[in-house]
Amino acid sequence: VRGLVPKALAVDALIPESIERFPWAGQIGLRLLPEVITAIEEGETALVFTNTRSTAEIWYQALLAMKPDWAGLMALHHGSLDRKTREWVEDALRDGRLRCVVCTSTLDLGVDFTPVDRVLQVGSVKAVARLVQRAGRSGHRPGAVSRLTCVPTNALELVDVAAARDALGAGRIEARPPVEGALDLLAQHAVTVALGGGFEARALYDEVRTARAYRDLTEAEWQWVLDFITHGGSALEAYPEYRKVVVEDGRYTVRDRAVAMRHRLSIGTIVSETAIKVRFLSGRTLGTVEENFVSRLRAGDVFTFGGRTLEFVRVRDLTAWVRKTTRKSGLVPRWSGARLALSSELAHAVRARLDAARQGVYDGPEMSAVRPILELQAQWSRLPAADELLIERVKTREGHHLFFYPIEGRLVHEGLAALFGYRIAQLGPITFTLAANDYGFELLSSDLAPLEAAIEADLFSSAHLLHDIPASLNAAELARRQFREIARVAGLIFTGYPGSIKTVKQLQASSGLLYDVFARYDPENLLLFQAHREVLERQLEQSRLGRTLERIAANRVTVVEVERPTPLAFALLVDRAREQVTSEKLTDRVRRMAAPLERVADGEAKQAKAAAGGRTRFSRGGARGFRSGG
Repeated sequence: VRGLVPKALAVDALIPESIERFPWAGQIGLRLLPEVITAIEEGETALVFTNTRSTAEIWYQALLAMKPDWAGLMALHHGSLDRKTREWVEDALRDGRLRCVVCTSTLDLGVDFTPVDRVLQVGSVKAVARLVQRAGRSGHRPGAVSRLTCVPTNALELVDVAAARDALGAGRIEARPPVEGALDLLAQHAVTVALGGGFEARALYDEVRTARAYRDLTEAEWQWVLDFITHGGSALEAYPEYRKVVVEDGRYTVRDRAVAMRHRLSIGTIVSETAIKVRFLSGRTLGTVEENFVSRLRAGDVFTFGGRTLEFVRVRDLTAWVRKTTRKSGLVPRWSGARLALSSELAHAVRARLDAARQGVYDGPEMSAVRPILELQAQWSRLPAADELLIERVKTREGHHLFFYPIEGRLVHEGLAALFGYRIAQLGPITFTLAANDYGFELLSSDLAPLEAAIEADLFSSAHLLHDIPASLNAAELARRQFREIARVAGLIFTGYPGSIKTVKQLQASSGLLYDVFARYDPENLLLFQAHREVLERQLEQSRLGRTLERIAANRVTVVEVERPTPLAFALLVDRAREQVTSEKLTDRVRRMAAPLERVADGEAKQAKAAAGGRTRFSRGGARGFRSGG
């Protein structure tokens, strides 16, 4: 949606004075904390956006520790805080009583705060539309410019910033694909209408088809939904609890009071993990955390939540009872949820920026800052062209590595990694370890992978995806987990009455049992098809993956034999190292992994310096560089 008068948007970034040659994801940019505070002080009121609730908690504590005089003038806002707390923060923002709010996506849509004149984004925005939304929270005055300043958490995110500005200038903003034909939601809606006075099948069918999402709904699918809400379908017709709707004289209604109550308590489509309330012993509710976090706490453990340091006392009746404490803690709750990945439009712009860098063009302060990294990448390997898939092959003590750089976003890369691993394995027995990020993915094996033979055998073909993708993954288990959400929305499982909500394990067991029953006795159940479809589209972006394969097949493929992991490959090595169980801190491991690469780069830099008679352009990171936060 665009207004008649174009809105001026400005996008810039905080650039550290020194940048490490081997960047890696997860370096929360607390080293840039002084610069962030300076940026906040430039205006009256600032919003500091983060991509996760955990990061918001960390940044709030870091800002407050450095600016204790901001206590009472700074607040925290995310979806797990108590509703009254969030409403207080929103009212205080409107009234201009707050200097700064650290927040997540809870404040980037549908809210306007006139006093806000400064917006900062911690980490890559990952999508152009998200950049526009968050930048638009500032400058709500006639003629004012909406400005967003990005705070990179690793050096390559500076490329994302430059690319996002390019895409914004070109008007390449992502469309939001609508949900199509969700039968779990349709079943819930049909029961709701039946509960509200009843309906006639034909009349409601005609009405439902006026909605875009159900414009292609067939009469067979509609009949299946009617059978599902009246007797649970062919597999569950023997169980009375699934006979929610009765038919009387051609009219579908709900007669059972228990069914009506359970349905009213279950209406909604937002499905999340079981939430545990966090409450003071005095009774005040702070918000919610997930069950799996609380299950790891013992009495006396200290954690940070809602901007407070809390001591865990006990958990009872899905409530975690806490008290305030002055003891320090680095423990922050983690909430499950989708990890953001580069959008298609932003990925396209990133590829264009890397292609320009390949040709020696480094326009803008962000690209100038990462130039040493990209030049080292080009020196040890190459930078991929816009119409090229770069593959690096290297042998280390860990084994044989293949690094692919489609630059299409993490979700697509996870699917491609599994798909390519599966297809290569069809040529002979081989086992791969996988890692993926927004720029590429890694296949690690103990034996040399037959890459050239796989390419000849149509490794990059977009044919047979419907077979190869499920075969390359544990698709049944992924669909089983997705089915829990579908079963909850469709009313197959009941999450419980207030005060006695079921746990995640109970819900997963119930939905898993239903999934197995349908798979064995009702394989044509349309909710099973929906579960598999949503796994392919939501978790693996199958349609985008197919388009990526078509793009790769139409472009050239370059395989480079490298002597050692390159800067782009190093980020993938670190991502894989995170999953390994060890007593060594991740930052220490990264430092140890980077040390031999730094020595080689230092030697080459000294040679180049001697030959050029000038100063080296590389830096190993000084007092103002990146470090791991937390």
